[in-house]
Amino acid sequence: MERREGRVIANGIDFAYLETGSGPLALCLHGFPDSPHTYRHLMPALAEAGYRAVAPFMRGYAPTAIPADGRFTTTDLVADANALHEALGGDPDAVIIGHDWGVAGGWGAPVHAPDRWRRVVVADIPPMAVFGAVLFTPDGLQRGYHYWFFQQVIADGLVAANDFAFVEHLWALWSPGYDAGEDLPHAKDCIRDPANLAAALGYYRQLFNPATFGTDAWSAEQAGVWGTIPSQPVLYLHGSRDGLTPLDDDGVAQVGALLSKGSEAAVIRDAGHFLFAEQPGQVNDRVIRFLEAET
Repeated sequence: MERREGRVIANGIDFAYLETGSGPLALCLHGFPDSPHTYRHLMPALAEAGYRAVAPFMRGYAPTAIPADGRFTTTDLVADANALHEALGGDPDAVIIGHDWGVAGGWGAPVHAPDRWRRVVVADIPPMAVFGAVLFTPDGLQRGYHYWFFQQVIADGLVAANDFAFVEHLWALWSPGYDAGEDLPHAKDCIRDPANLAAALGYYRQLFNPATFGTDAWSAEQAGVWGTIPSQPVLYLHGSRDGLTPLDDDGVAQVGALLSKGSEAAVIRDAGHFLFAEQPGQVNDRVIRFLEAET
């Protein structure tokens, strides 16, 4: 099915996006270091199921504009998702799909604008309460070392060095054994310009700012953004070999127990962090069956 390119102004930002199909909006939000192309397998499946699948380049990721105010908070990501729904002509039958940083919109947008979204799909970053429990362990802190490394001014140069060898390292670390040869060029192109790389690192520099991270004010802000479970049915997916945020079967079941009626939580076998690209058969089947289920 033909994939198209487009642009739209939402939340004051000129967003570029990929789209395919027609029907209710299926908004697909990517993370770092990634691009909308990771949804290349899911988007045609969504289109065949009767959706207009739209995957924007997130704020600051080329060719989307860099916000003039330099804001990359989770609050902004939630506002972006709901503004994109509006700008793209979404209706109450729209669904939202988020991965990695895209889960800020996935978890938060349906809570803040429940009339916009019928169903929710979130992958590889669990709800705030579970994510915190995974992060604040010795193993979690080691796996998330990039959160702290990116606070350094020197990070920009080191991430870009040797044609973004650091990005290749993260993909190999988070999705062990997966050949990312088709994904990496797109991910690199989104941040090849130093201004776009600084924007992508800005997500980390604002959320994990050493001066505010973990304070009462920070915790209250994050709880207000994505600390509430959506009332809509949610499909939560997690790769069995995720090298960034490992969750075993019991951990995924714990997530499932927090979700609303009609929700599901599933482990995607033999997949790491970038499961939409790694195991499209399993993922597409799960997503489409979930979206077609009775509400």
